[in-house]
Amino acid sequence: MKTRFNTFDIICGVAELQKLVGWRVNQIYDVDNKTYLFRMQGSGGAVEKVTLLLESGTRFHTTRFEWPKNMAPSGFSMKLRKHLKNKRLERIQQLGGDRIVDFQFGTGDAAYHVILELYDRGNVILTDYEMTTLYILRPHTEGENLRFAMREKYPVERAKQATEELQPEALEKLVENARNGDYLRQILTPNLDCGPAVIEHILLSHGLDNCVIKKEGAEETPEAEDKVDKGGKKQRKKQQNAKLEQKPFDMVKDMPILKQAVKSAHDLIVEGNSGKTKGYIIQVKEEKPTENGKVEFFFRNIEFHPYLFDQFKNFERATFESFMEAVDEFYSTQESQKIDMKTLHQEREALKKLSNVKNDHAKRLEELTKVQDVDRKKAELITSNQSLVDNAIRAVQSAIASQLSWPDIHELVKEAQANGDAVAGSIKQLKLETNHISLMLSDPYDTYEDEDLKTPEVTVVDVDLALSAWANARRYYDMKRSAAQKEKKTVDASQKALKSAERKTQQTLKEVRTISNIVKARKVFWFEKFYWFISSENYLVIGGRDAQQNELIVKRYMRPKDIYVHAEIQGASSVIIQNPTGEDIPPKTLLEAGSMAISYSVAWDAKVVTNSYWVTSDQVSKTAPTGEYLATGSFMIRGKKNFLPSCHLTMGLSLLFKLEDSFIERHLGERKVRSLDDDHIDQDVKETEVEHDLLSEPSDDTETNPTANVSEQSSNTEITGFPNTEVKIEHDTGRITVRSDSLNPDNEETEDVVPKQPSKPVDEETTIIFAGPSRKKQVSAKKTKEEKARAAKQEAARQEVAPVETDPKNPSQIKRGQKGKLKKMKQKYKDQDDEEREIRMMILKSSGKEKEKPQAIAEKVVEKSVSIKEFVKPEKSSAPKNPVDLEDADEVPVGGDVDVLNSLTGQPLEGDELLFAIPVVAPYQALQNYKFKVKLTPGTGKRGKAAKLALNIFAKEKGCSTREKDLLKSIKEESLARNIPGKVKLSAPQLQKYHK
Repeated sequence: MKTRFNTFDIICGVAELQKLVGWRVNQIYDVDNKTYLFRMQGSGGAVEKVTLLLESGTRFHTTRFEWPKNMAPSGFSMKLRKHLKNKRLERIQQLGGDRIVDFQFGTGDAAYHVILELYDRGNVILTDYEMTTLYILRPHTEGENLRFAMREKYPVERAKQATEELQPEALEKLVENARNGDYLRQILTPNLDCGPAVIEHILLSHGLDNCVIKKEGAEETPEAEDKVDKGGKKQRKKQQNAKLEQKPFDMVKDMPILKQAVKSAHDLIVEGNSGKTKGYIIQVKEEKPTENGKVEFFFRNIEFHPYLFDQFKNFERATFESFMEAVDEFYSTQESQKIDMKTLHQEREALKKLSNVKNDHAKRLEELTKVQDVDRKKAELITSNQSLVDNAIRAVQSAIASQLSWPDIHELVKEAQANGDAVAGSIKQLKLETNHISLMLSDPYDTYEDEDLKTPEVTVVDVDLALSAWANARRYYDMKRSAAQKEKKTVDASQKALKSAERKTQQTLKEVRTISNIVKARKVFWFEKFYWFISSENYLVIGGRDAQQNELIVKRYMRPKDIYVHAEIQGASSVIIQNPTGEDIPPKTLLEAGSMAISYSVAWDAKVVTNSYWVTSDQVSKTAPTGEYLATGSFMIRGKKNFLPSCHLTMGLSLLFKLEDSFIERHLGERKVRSLDDDHIDQDVKETEVEHDLLSEPSDDTETNPTANVSEQSSNTEITGFPNTEVKIEHDTGRITVRSDSLNPDNEETEDVVPKQPSKPVDEETTIIFAGPSRKKQVSAKKTKEEKARAAKQEAARQEVAPVETDPKNPSQIKRGQKGKLKKMKQKYKDQDDEEREIRMMILKSSGKEKEKPQAIAEKVVEKSVSIKEFVKPEKSSAPKNPVDLEDADEVPVGGDVDVLNSLTGQPLEGDELLFAIPVVAPYQALQNYKFKVKLTPGTGKRGKAAKLALNIFAKEKGCSTREKDLLKSIKEESLARNIPGKVKLSAPQLQKYHK
């Protein structure tokens, strides 16, 4: 199996990658200590990104697969990032004719080289413009003087120089100087820079394969044969059992053909340098064992090439548009190929065990049947020769009775045999130690047509001296009956054993194939590295596991329309509700996200119920207040926080199943988005609005357009006739104040024109969310005091302005000590009429309160405020406060992965084609309609044990289908337990029986 690039692969790969020249390095990652990913970004109008993969000693190619990256970059990656990030790729070249590739980034004194060695154990070297080594992956020395280490100059001249085109005269000289017995490929390999595959191809295509130099009068060197056996690349031919006979090379007849072959090799190199080669993966057909006798095949990749060589014409192959695509497919499917081969070996082993069991039982039955036949035959022979057997027994018994020694008895039998005694002649052996004799008996009733040619068949039968002939025959018949009974029992037992073995084999085959299919089909989604769940209204909610992930979520994954949720407690996770539609997030999803934020905090272990809140994405910032510093994972919240009701610490563990594309339509609408725009009854709409108002404080739209809000409130008052009620909740103390105004129209008028919140963003409250729990208490207490002071100041300012704009019908509203200020304000603004004051207030966006005006003036002001709002709104959304870094822009999900979410279901139906299962931990109210679910609450149980128990519960449910059970077996326990908040108590129906 081919494992690394050869010379011709490097020629074609370098030519094909010339299209990346001029692209910039966006980011560098390391897959392992030998493999590195360079994310390249194009410089054209349409931003295009390509990932270039370099593996020391093995390969280089572009890749479209998502390779697993190390959590933390290695030292070599950091060094490469430091010197190469944002540098332009200026040149890719092969050093001479060697298997070394030089990637140059930048020009002039700012140039850096990444040198990739693809021979021996390989190496990756980073050098500056003078080829001085800045960092090396594998420092080593060659000989005494050549050192590959940091601050040493890389020896470019050491690379093997490219050979010029082999001229006919030089070729003739090479053949003449060759030793007797050398193969042509051994002569051409060091003189042609094209690799062994090309040389084998040109020799095979011109009929010169297996040609050997034969010289008259010279002895063949044994070294040539050794080289063929060791490294002649004949492994494929050995597998095919097609070893060709050696052919002598004729200098006169074969030399012109050899010259044409060498010319075709140079033509292939020219074609490879053009960069227009296709890619081919050579495959071998492996037969898969099956139970039903049908033949199935599995294609195993063995080699990749940029050209379809003649030696692979009869092989199965896969064709690609470019060589880089073929290499990428070959290495990317290596893991799945290993899984397939492992599955194939396991299937063969399982079927081999079954075959061994069957053979063993068949052998036992055959032996028992044979024993029965022998015993029956011996009994019949004793019966047929009854007199002879009795005489032999009496003769030996009389000798024993005469008290002769055993040797004397042996001598006596031999003398009788020599004298031709018939009874003595039938005795084969005396076994006096066991009181037995062996007799040679034949059937006296057998008739033969030609007595000269046919002799009776003689059988040796052991006879007991203590028994008569009839008793010995009965003994053999008893042994035959015993063997028959044993055979019957063996047949019965073997049928059960075979059925059990077949059942186990079928189960093993099924499990092996299912798990291998699931492992290959399993796709890890981008959000699985975070805490995540899908809300009951199909919104993706993600949260950070630590400070780094909190930073990553806000910077990379939070979009302008998304919602940021956080718990009012230290150590909480930053939670993002992805909002691809841009519409308002329903209250139920907000509650679920708030429950998640509280659960992934210290509140879970402390078993404390606290509050959570949500803000829009533009309220979250990394800009710290003057004199303060925001560490990783810390954020500044500006403006009002919309608090959510307290909720219980109740999470759930469930499973989401990935559907095949054709079955997605059956599950559309399972997690339906519920919004106020749905066609509901008016009463339902009102109740939803009231609930939403209780969940959150007034939004920015209400603050920026108080006039519209006033008119809307007044119209609602006229319709319903209910008094205005103000509910004030102080979240720091938990005190709730409810004030209800009378139905007096004067009072209503006065209250309606007083807006609740100031509209100046400068005076909005700010909160710092710290990643670490240590500083939060001190800062939050200080901020709380500042917020209270600022709120009191704003309230005083509102009360100062209010009497100027309202009729003094209720003088008790003017606070003590404010009359002097009011007189000054009247004197200052006495020249302004009401309309001019309103327009000035609107332009300045002042927090001053509005006086009730005639209907025409009110409509005019509302119209102006709406137009200003419409003008400002696009500016707000066009410049988000959290721009995504350019280097990671391609990883940001576009459209909230709506298609991915729709392909995941918690309610699989009968007949669905399920690809794999994903464990999910979510607020329990989001899992109400899921098929498999258990409740998690704070407790003392370990996460792994709870996850294992949950999996056991799911597998034993009555509604669990066979396919679902197979998918459950493929889930790893660590992936099931990693999202559980902490120590838990698991709750499920009839939980007690699963503990037994």
